[in-house]
Amino acid sequence: MESSCRILVLISGQGTNLQAIIDGCFDNLNADVIGVISNRADAYGLIRAHQHEIDTSCVLVHDNESREEYDQRLMLAIDKYQPDLIVLAGFMRILGEELVLKYQGRMINIHPSLLPRHPGLNTHQRAMEAGDTEHGCSVHFVIPALDAGPVILQAKVPVYPEDSIEELSERVHEQEHAIYPLVVKWFSQQRLSLIDGQAYLDDKPIGIHGYAPD
Repeated sequence: MESSCRILVLISGQGTNLQAIIDGCFDNLNADVIGVISNRADAYGLIRAHQHEIDTSCVLVHDNESREEYDQRLMLAIDKYQPDLIVLAGFMRILGEELVLKYQGRMINIHPSLLPRHPGLNTHQRAMEAGDTEHGCSVHFVIPALDAGPVILQAKVPVYPEDSIEELSERVHEQEHAIYPLVVKWFSQQRLSLIDGQAYLDDKPIGIHGYAPD
């Protein structure tokens, strides 16, 4: 019997994408969330993990600690779980090059914009200020450059003139919860890979804006 894909999720907050992935794993016999790491002890996502009897760890930031020193401790914590896939789900720290390169090809992130538009923070506000009529979210492989890794899958939502940031955010979150578990499933089925900086699904290159079925 084929062993299941070992998934480690890194969080900082509520853990709603973590919950979506946990729920998705119930329908996907090839995947198991085997651990959750948070950089905050008060992250509600840790409670979600405990409710599903998933092991948790906290790697808190020490005073006067460099990013490199923190990353070294985080790598030790990650390696204890021996994950096949590392999922960043609202992990609010920028990761250094050494860590990213160590796990490149098996670390993914979800970003609340249609990359390459609006990398970084405050994406909903920026989309509205730019007058965008379309917004959304992107799942991508993580590379050392921030929010610049190859996009795997995107979901789009409309932006209405009367939208508040909260309304737009909620619309995007709903799509995040739909597409992130799907990408995890693809990886666990060994359909998804990163080759020479290009994302592939079923041995076919994925376009710049992510997988788009015919």
